[in-house]
Amino acid sequence: MKTFTFEPTCRTGKGNGTVVTIKDVAREAGVSVATVSRALNGAASVTAQTRRHVAGVAARLRYVPHGAARSLVTRRTNTVGALLPDLFGEFFSELIRGIDLAARARGLQLLVSSSHGDAAEAAAALRAMQGRVDGLLIMSPHVDARFLKEHLASALPTVLMNSSVADKDYASLNVDNYGGAQAMTRHLLAQGYRDFAFITGPSDNFDAAERLKGFRESIVASARAFLLQGDFSEESGYRAGRQLAAMQQRPQAVFAANDMMAIGCLFALTEAGLRVPGDIALAGFDDIPIARYINPPLTTVRVRIADLGHGALEHLVARMETMDPPPQRHTLACEVVPRASTDDASDARLPASTPHRP
Repeated sequence: MKTFTFEPTCRTGKGNGTVVTIKDVAREAGVSVATVSRALNGAASVTAQTRRHVAGVAARLRYVPHGAARSLVTRRTNTVGALLPDLFGEFFSELIRGIDLAARARGLQLLVSSSHGDAAEAAAALRAMQGRVDGLLIMSPHVDARFLKEHLASALPTVLMNSSVADKDYASLNVDNYGGAQAMTRHLLAQGYRDFAFITGPSDNFDAAERLKGFRESIVASARAFLLQGDFSEESGYRAGRQLAAMQQRPQAVFAANDMMAIGCLFALTEAGLRVPGDIALAGFDDIPIARYINPPLTTVRVRIADLGHGALEHLVARMETMDPPPQRHTLACEVVPRASTDDASDARLPASTPHRP
């Protein structure tokens, strides 16, 4: 389990390594420790003049209130947590960026932990964060309602991301994986492709299952399709590409359940001397930043990954600020982005889904 914080709050020194305490500020300002505390916490009993004076002294001494001590008084840590299945790759980098930008705008610090696809590590991470965060974002294939009730305090505000949990006690924000896969499949059919391979994601992954379901339910009777196993990694996409290159009768188009697998598949196909899309068309899902810069640029389903993180954090803050918020389920729409890997001439955008609002 990896755990780290962004810009942890701590007390700093005067430039010589000495730790500045609230007593130092009080002595320098000529007031009591209680007055310093009330002034820095915005108490109404402190005059504006005293508040400005204390704040000026604190700034000059470069004093930062001790987070642990302050949390004992306010019962708030001003920190939110995020449990993710992994921290590697462009998807999670974009997701963390979205969460962090929204947290910073709210004056919150971010504590991130990864479970690496292990249920025991996910449980350990949840237990470790309790008492250290004011709210929690969770994206994990191991999380169901029973798991949450066993390892998570019911009073801790929580928002699930890309989760199959439909329990009334938990709020969630999901990508419309099903609708996005449907839209891409229909787009490929509209281009005339009728013979497909689909590279699946991990068998225990909610996103992967929804994307496979959307693909399967959109294939028309006149089309042929078969599945190749993947796990969302470039390596699994490369292995699938090697399988495709070795076939005597290759499909006309490949739809990978995420962009990383599509990129690995593209490398294998190119390595084998096949032209994309001349010999075989290729599409992905997610629209990670590099997708538009590979050769050929990748046709994909755009998930606004940073917006997913930003929106989840905003929902979490709303739950943190409300005594008894009603659980809500939100779905983030996505869109087909046609590019040259499926013989599309332009980087147009086609609507893929409409968010569900239960």
